[in-house]
Parts: sequence; structure tokens; C-alpha cells
Amino acid sequence: MPQPLIRVAFVLLPNSLALDWAGPAEALRIANQLLRSQGQPERFALEFVGPNPQVVSSVGLQLAGLLPLPTPPNAPQAPDLRPLWVVLIGMPGQRIPIDEPSTEALLHWLRGLRLAAGQVELVTICAGSVLAAHAGLLAGRRATTHHQHLDELQQVEPRCDVVANRVFVEDAPVYSSAGVTTGIDLVLHRISAMCGPALAAQVAQTMVVALRRGPNDPELSPFLAYRAHLHPALHRVQDAVSHSPDTSWTVPAMAEIAHTSPRHLTRLFLEHVGVAPLQYLRRIRLAVAQTALQSGRNVTQAAEMAGFSSDTQLRRAWHQFAQSGTPSGHP
Repeated sequence: MPQPLIRVAFVLLPNSLALDWAGPAEALRIANQLLRSQGQPERFALEFVGPNPQVVSSVGLQLAGLLPLPTPPNAPQAPDLRPLWVVLIGMPGQRIPIDEPSTEALLHWLRGLRLAAGQVELVTICAGSVLAAHAGLLAGRRATTHHQHLDELQQVEPRCDVVANRVFVEDAPVYSSAGVTTGIDLVLHRISAMCGPALAAQVAQTMVVALRRGPNDPELSPFLAYRAHLHPALHRVQDAVSHSPDTSWTVPAMAEIAHTSPRHLTRLFLEHVGVAPLQYLRRIRLAVAQTALQSGRNVTQAAEMAGFSSDTQLRRAWHQFAQSGTPSGHP
């Protein structure tokens, strides 16, 4: 059954920071583009909304044709029942002014939102969390913001658990980031949750940005690790392996994708990735098997889905990469 298209509404006020919305919007656009290239439906419908149909951004760019603030899907008689992400953007300055007519209109609209996971979710970038706090949406929640606005956020909403020194904080259905480029990190994290870590890694590579650790992950997902290089041939191989880990991969088969010899491919992997091609393959297969086990598959099913030839091969990889416990005891 196809997943529903998610409406992503970037709320733009006068003087909104351009990079706060442009970077995350590009990440979502690229995700849609990659999904189409793989024969899959798009997942994100981008909307640019606000109390005013036209605003001037932080860099003086005039933005016209903004849509009105949308009716949430869980509102009575909502015309559009698709899930909605509301993205709040920061503005320059030491404090966020709330006495402007457009900001007052936005806060009135925000106070009527009923946040619910999978229906109406809130994404704040930079000082966008301060706007959310003024609307009462962060009471009893954990959130972060730009370091210059941490005290302001705590003053506006004392019931919020304000987290400092974090790239982003996840407290579903609220997702907050520290500001500017960290909005891209947060959106990559959400793309990973919605579309899988392999696609998120492709988006990051297309944007030439580093993927950061998620808020609850003890270490980088193997889909996201080993990708800090800029070698296009190796990324082609890694993309192919990540998309089809159950293929009967060999080093010569990988070398064909890289348009190089097997020996040279091994040298490139060791130099740029830090592991040999088949070791990388086993790490990706192990990640797929772990995901299958977490979703309730048994060890035999997980091994088959990941491309391992047997349960024994899965168990060997499990111990090779020092995973705790055993596959059969994995939650």
C-alpha cells in the first residue's frame, strides 16, 4: 500500500532566515527526485505559507505567492487529510519580536494546532522554536534552539526542557534543531525515518553535506557512515550495495559499477572509506538483518532478506562487528 504524501508547510514571516528554509526544502526536493528515479512515488509536497502572501526574506529577497496558513488534517471538516509538517523558521536578532501583525496572526493560528504523530507534526529550525513556545506548543516537551536563544526559549516557556549543545532534538511529534545548517541535519533525519537511511545518505551525498549522528543513536548507521569522502565512483558502488544488499555481490561486480579494476577498487575503498569492499558489504547486510529482526522476523528470514547465505554467516558477521548479544536474542 503506497505511503501518503506528506505536506511540508514552510511558514515564512517577514525577515525569515533564508538558509533555514532553503536548505531543508532542497533536501526534500532531492529526496523526491531520487524516489522518482527509483520508480517510487514522491513522499513530500512542499508548500510555502504565511499570514501574508508576500514577504521580504533576511537577505532582501522578495518572496511572493505564499499560500495561506493551511487547515490541519485533524481539524473539523479539513479539506485535506494528508499528514502535515509545520516548519517554523528563525529570524535575525537577539530576540524574536512577537508584536508584529503577521507574527500575531501566526501565533493565533499555531495556538489552534493539535499536534499528533503522523497527523500534524512540528519542525522548528533555529529560533522557530521560540515562536512555538510563544504559542504554547512546547510545554512539557524537550526542545533546542540556536545557542543565542536558549535563555529566551526557557523564559518564554519554563515548562520546556531546553536542551543545549545539540544538533537537533526529537520529541515526537515535535522536532527542533539548533539553527541554520542543522535544519538540514534534522530534515535528513526525518527523510531517513520516512524513506530509509540509504535514501537519506544519497540526499546528503547529492548536497555534499556531512551526515550527523541522530539524537538517540549510539553510533552512525552504517548506511550513513563510510560516506565522508567525495569520490563519485565509490558513492555509486555504495548506493548500489545499499539499495540491493541481497544481490550476490562480488568485488568484480562492484568494480564494474565503479568502472575500474577489482584491485584498484579495493585500494580506493581502503583509502577513502577505510574498509575493504566486502567488509563494507557485510556491514550493510548486518544493518538490514538487524532492522528485519527488530520488525519481528526470525534469524533465518533476516539472513535471507539481508543477503547472507545462511544463519551461520549472519552470526559470524554479528560477532565480527562486535554486536552485543546474539541475533536470536536481538529485540
